[in-house]
Amino acid sequence: MPRRIMYGTVVSDKGDKTVIVRVDRQVMHPLVKKVVRSSTKFAAHDPENTHKVGDMVRIRECRPISKRKRWEVIAGEA
Repeated sequence: MPRRIMYGTVVSDKGDKTVIVRVDRQVMHPLVKKVVRSSTKFAAHDPENTHKVGDMVRIRECRPISKRKRWEVIAGEA
């Protein structure tokens, strides 16, 4: 099964080897028929602590690394 890849912005880098990435998406509201923006935050594995707040990154689904980390950072600029 292919691994999902998402693009997002780093919003926190306080954890050791961990960054929090916010992924924004736009969906059509089913009743109002208006485009609504929503976002989801993912904890991603960053082994070298290279990414800082504000960086655009790509994250890829991976095996569970800890209780909340199921994603890993694979690239810098998206």
